[in-house]
Amino acid sequence: MKDAPLLSLRDLSISYRGPSGRLPTVRSVDLDVRPGEIVALVGESGSGKSTIAHAVTGLLPPGARVDGGAITFGGLDLARLPERAFRQVRGARIGFVPQDPGVALNPVQRIGAQVAEALVVHGLAGRRTARGEAVALLDRAGLPDPAVRARQYPHELSGGMRQRVLIAMAIAARPDLIVADEPTSALDPTVQKVILDHFTRLAAESGTAVLLITHDLGVAADRAHRTAVMARGELAETGPTARVLTDPRAPATRDLLAATLVPDSPPKPPPASGGAPLLVAEGLVKEFRLGKAPVRAVDEVGFEIRRGETLALVGESGSGKSTTARLVLRLSEPQAGRIVLDGEDVTRHRGERLRLLRRRVQLIHQNPASSFDPRLSVLDVVTEPLRAFGIGDRAARAERARELLEQVALPASALRRRPAELSGGQNQRVAIARALAVSPELIVCDEPVSALDVSVRARVLDLLAALQEETGVAYLFITHDLAVVKRIAHRVAVMRTGRIVETGTAQAVFDDPRHEHTRALLAAIPGARLDRTPDPTHR
Repeated sequence: MKDAPLLSLRDLSISYRGPSGRLPTVRSVDLDVRPGEIVALVGESGSGKSTIAHAVTGLLPPGARVDGGAITFGGLDLARLPERAFRQVRGARIGFVPQDPGVALNPVQRIGAQVAEALVVHGLAGRRTARGEAVALLDRAGLPDPAVRARQYPHELSGGMRQRVLIAMAIAARPDLIVADEPTSALDPTVQKVILDHFTRLAAESGTAVLLITHDLGVAADRAHRTAVMARGELAETGPTARVLTDPRAPATRDLLAATLVPDSPPKPPPASGGAPLLVAEGLVKEFRLGKAPVRAVDEVGFEIRRGETLALVGESGSGKSTTARLVLRLSEPQAGRIVLDGEDVTRHRGERLRLLRRRVQLIHQNPASSFDPRLSVLDVVTEPLRAFGIGDRAARAERARELLEQVALPASALRRRPAELSGGQNQRVAIARALAVSPELIVCDEPVSALDVSVRARVLDLLAALQEETGVAYLFITHDLAVVKRIAHRVAVMRTGRIVETGTAQAVFDDPRHEHTRALLAAIPGARLDRTPDPTHR
């Protein structure tokens, strides 16, 4: 690696406009990223990581302002670069992978056209050749069946697939710097490894610099040459990754490490069994049509969940996990099979019976920002289920919202803010609070902690476990993070290409996996040893 930094932040300070004046978000941050270097920026949700990413890419939202300092990139001061000039840099020389694919893609434009547009805008391909090159980029980003996916719209892809589309767009122009804001938080371990391997090769072979913003210390341990730790808007510590993660000097770093879910921790033992299952899914089938050919996204899927039990549904992105969740929630209709809740067949419920089912079964969304009405305050978002079912008066609902925000580690002051003013992790906590509002019997958790930093993630998982212990609520927990599975799940079902290929207790699946796909998922877990130095080939 060359000694001169490609990106240099000096005394950078950023604030947001708030109801009572300017709110400092980033204070006096100094940070360098050199060619061929991967620098991980870690810290709790709301610590200022994403704000720095948006400042470097010229995408700070309205109300945000650089109050002081410099952002130097290749001789340019990005903090004072006019927007018109920034457009010549963004995409061509600085690639950006945003955190939430649900709001970053155009919902009415096909995937291939969006990737092709990135090539055409920067003069890298003509209109005739751009579509073919877009398919090649999707393939490089690890998207299965890239030619088929190129003809689809964003809503037809899973969250992990949409994330890979954004990665394809970011690497299209072979930029000098990639700013990746939680680029793999929505990806399963095997695809995560493919993407991170690609970033590593770009750094080693092309000299691409990578600013990797992540809450996953395992990813930082495996991939980053240097790690910088943010806390409350300030840079708490920076240095070689091996030193920072094995000999932390700042309290914030020690707190993050203490909260990290270590992949080799023992699985959760099964709960005491007894009684009839709360939920039974039998032979569920769901097909989608791509052109003239039907594609079976869910293929004869069946499982049971008992009261007080957590069943984790794991598998690669696109394996059918989220589609199965939509079937259980009755947000999508199965072509075959049935769903039984507490002994009652609810597969064909309509009207008022379906509305009452919604109170008993709630959802925690994977991409919360895309599930909220951006015009509503957090108070309105959290109390929306209470209003829908006529629970309490306005004062009682507001008090319930304050209690819920406290449970998910958000201050009561967040109730007055809108989702766009919160970080991705904070929005995820709002989604959890909303799902808990009506005290459901079953909660379908679709990647509910994927956007959370390790300390908040641990608190939320502890909260979900405590609520389960107290109320007997059951969870269908969809996740790609196997360390989380160990922490939360009693039983595990592994999906691949629409089918469940292995089911068992968490202990049995982790200790003695029977299916080769399960073994591949376990082998790809990042950060199995947080005290190891990044592999020399990653340099």
